[in-house]
Amino acid sequence: MSRSKISRRNFLRFGVPGLAGLAGGGAVLARAGTVPAAEKKRPPYAKKTIDSAVGEGMNPGTFLTHFDYGKVSTLPGGQTLREYKVDAIDKEVVVAKGVTFPAWTFGGYVPGPTLRATEGDRIRIHFTNRGSHPHTIHFHGIHPANMDGVFELVPSGGTFVYEFDALPYGIHLYHCHVMPIKTHVMKGMYGSFIIDPKVGRTPAHEMIMVMNGFDTSLSGENDFYTVNGVANYYRDHPIRLRQNELVRVYLVNLTELDQINSMHLHANFFRLYRTGTRMDHYEYTDTVMLCQGERCILEFTYEHPGKFLFHAHQSEFAELGWLGIFDVQPGGPQV
Repeated sequence: MSRSKISRRNFLRFGVPGLAGLAGGGAVLARAGTVPAAEKKRPPYAKKTIDSAVGEGMNPGTFLTHFDYGKVSTLPGGQTLREYKVDAIDKEVVVAKGVTFPAWTFGGYVPGPTLRATEGDRIRIHFTNRGSHPHTIHFHGIHPANMDGVFELVPSGGTFVYEFDALPYGIHLYHCHVMPIKTHVMKGMYGSFIIDPKVGRTPAHEMIMVMNGFDTSLSGENDFYTVNGVANYYRDHPIRLRQNELVRVYLVNLTELDQINSMHLHANFFRLYRTGTRMDHYEYTDTVMLCQGERCILEFTYEHPGKFLFHAHQSEFAELGWLGIFDVQPGGPQV
């Protein structure tokens, strides 16, 4: 079977070894950044062979617990200043073993870096557009209109400085807001932004999980679904936890081309804090459904050791890459 003729259904048949066994267990007023004709003619999958499902630099293993706190200093009035450098970069990224995608990225990886601050900090983002199309960064949260990343198009080679106070606390996101927004998000221009409450949260094993999809065939339909950028990565590289330890997952949905995405935890329940802007109210469940742009914080512990699946509860999404394993080791902290 030629690589250019592999469909998403054939991937289900031939490209997910071992899955069957595991399963038992306000817009910019300028239209810019459309997909170039040359990219539309690309074969669905790269012809070169990739031995590893991990590209150079960042990968889902390091991304999972990598938080960018910025360069920290203090303003004359005593307010903490955090400065970040974010570049838009066109880059071929690995999305599954043997499969690459011509992405538009923040920082050379999809998703972009997870920025982190504390409630009330002054945030200053130095943005440079090194890509081939106009871009912006639109942050979810509270900030002035001229910092909203909507009307201030940054051309290729241009720069812009976003500056605002980190409000409110919770788990937020950012993405490019240049028209057509659908294309810029589908191509990979998004990331997460965590604002910690001043009082802090209970210490926990923390991780970021960004749910997304990749239309590698440029057909208007996702061919792969991933958490943190590479299909089935956490199935092939299980996430090690300790029995009875508190786990906190910052979960963000930035899937384009599908209305919803979801996460289901096997053999366990979690406390669900929607958007993370309240610490005194939660739901108790084992499945959460999120529209694009929705996010939440999940907190849970495992009473029993062993290997436990977590995955999208849309079966097709799980079969196309959105599936992982928590490997819970015995002998953790007593509760």
